[in-house]
Amino acid sequence: MKYQIIYADPPWTYRDSANSGKRGAKHKYPVMKLEDLKRLPVWELADEQCLLAMWHVPTMPMEAKELCEAWGFRLMTMKGFTWHKYHAKSGKDCMGMGHLTRGNSEDMLFGVKGKLLERLDARIIQSVSAPRGEHSEKPAVFRELLTQMVGDLPRIELFARKGVPGWDAWGNECDSDIELIPATFVKRTKEKAA
Repeated sequence: MKYQIIYADPPWTYRDSANSGKRGAKHKYPVMKLEDLKRLPVWELADEQCLLAMWHVPTMPMEAKELCEAWGFRLMTMKGFTWHKYHAKSGKDCMGMGHLTRGNSEDMLFGVKGKLLERLDARIIQSVSAPRGEHSEKPAVFRELLTQMVGDLPRIELFARKGVPGWDAWGNECDSDIELIPATFVKRTKEKAA
């Protein structure tokens, strides 16, 4: 099966471990180093024409670009979507961790393989306000916006927590028929002529 939409929320290893209060990602779920993420053969899931919609860590833009390219995509924009977070009960802005400013948003980059998919709905805007859920949980509205934007195409969510109707899923917290086995690379050395 090949997909035309790949939606991913990689379990990034953050530079800031946030050990006080065990607030960092590594205290909530297993994280992966960039080199290990790059070895996942996402390129084998991508159709000839495919959109990668990938959440990335604000302090690691170069690593996000590198992962996008390692998976076989060219970067289109670092700000495909920006999620402005607020508390569901109070409606007040969230105030997370951050560097200099406190974080209350997350960004999704868009990468493209092949020809850019046709945009079906030009009314979709970049910034979306939605309530924060469990740690690292992303609002369902982003899956809906992706299909509204480019259509009801074959699609998969990587690093998913649970299956969602209409989407194939792969992740350590959900049942899946899909297996992503890390590719291995071996550096060959040239033999010296005698």
